[in-house]
Amino acid sequence: MSSALNKQIKGSHYKNMAIQPAFFCYYNNINYIEGNIIKYICRYKKKNGLQDLLKAKHYLELLIEFYGRKTK
Repeated sequence: MSSALNKQIKGSHYKNMAIQPAFFCYYNNINYIEGNIIKYICRYKKKNGLQDLLKAKHYLELLIEFYGRKTK
């Protein structure tokens, strides 16, 4: 049976992982912002290095800001 998880457009930085970020996020009910943090942390060594770490940091800052608003 063919799976979308076996297909990656451009590169193999997700395909070669034991657990792909999309699969992990879907089955753990992780939202968009949290999923992007996971995605960028998982791929930074094999794709865009510091740029991906800065993207992960940006999404973490957003999550902190939104969480802070929600808990006030």
